[in-house]
Amino acid sequence: MTVRSADSYVHGYSVREAQRLGDQAASVRELIHHDTVYPAGARVLEVGCGVGAQTETVAGRSPESHFISFDVVADSVRQAAARVHTKRLRNVQLLAADLLALPFRLATFEHVFVSYVLEHMTDPLRTLVAVKGALTPGGTITVVEGDHGSCYFSPRHPTAQRAWECLIQVQAALGGDSLVGRRLYPLLRAAGFEDVAVSPRMVYADASHPDRMDRFVAKTIVPMVEGVEARALSDGLMTRAEWDAGLAHLRSIATSQSGTFCYTFFKATGRNPRDAELCGLTRKEPV
Repeated sequence: MTVRSADSYVHGYSVREAQRLGDQAASVRELIHHDTVYPAGARVLEVGCGVGAQTETVAGRSPESHFISFDVVADSVRQAAARVHTKRLRNVQLLAADLLALPFRLATFEHVFVSYVLEHMTDPLRTLVAVKGALTPGGTITVVEGDHGSCYFSPRHPTAQRAWECLIQVQAALGGDSLVGRRLYPLLRAAGFEDVAVSPRMVYADASHPDRMDRFVAKTIVPMVEGVEARALSDGLMTRAEWDAGLAHLRSIATSQSGTFCYTFFKATGRNPRDAELCGLTRKEPV
């Protein structure tokens, strides 16, 4: 298992995808991260940092904390490093690494941050158990995921709805789960975390929020659906005519005076047990 392996990351690694990630992060920054703050001196592990779109926010909000952010895709890490350099963030160390082969001893970090990673994993529970080992007893985890099943928009259009469902189906065919947001509580509990709390963060956009319509709907949602076009058509999920009609309708929502769009993210927090045995730290660790 790897984090964001090249064959399972449904959105791909294009220049446009990197830009989409930046637009998405900017459009929901305060909604998701107004309460993401780490104390001075804290060691924070960011899992699956990608191009650094979330790194920029969480490290920027906690300048006195120390972040180690990693991703399995080396080119993404290089882009993240460029972003960190541009933003003059001096509290971030970046590296290319696999989730199950991290170069750290057990219980190295007081906090772990996981954002938009579990949806791409074939076994999200195993992922959480793996990162739990990096936490000190009593350390915290923060997980952010979307849930594509929470999306609805107006005016309704059957081909637009079908195109959106194609995104869900293609990701499922790759072994991921774009509906994982609704499962964060049971997943964290099953992984052994305590004090688990989940907070839904709903994004709503209409013509009275033109920037949100532009950055979240036009520049985040639409490109995300466009990214599965080849697979949706080759798998026979829609015809070319149906796909084109559906995408045209989704694009029109962002510019229509009567269009509305809604989507929900889920933010979960939990705590590693303070008992070393419950944390899984009693097994012999290699030197």
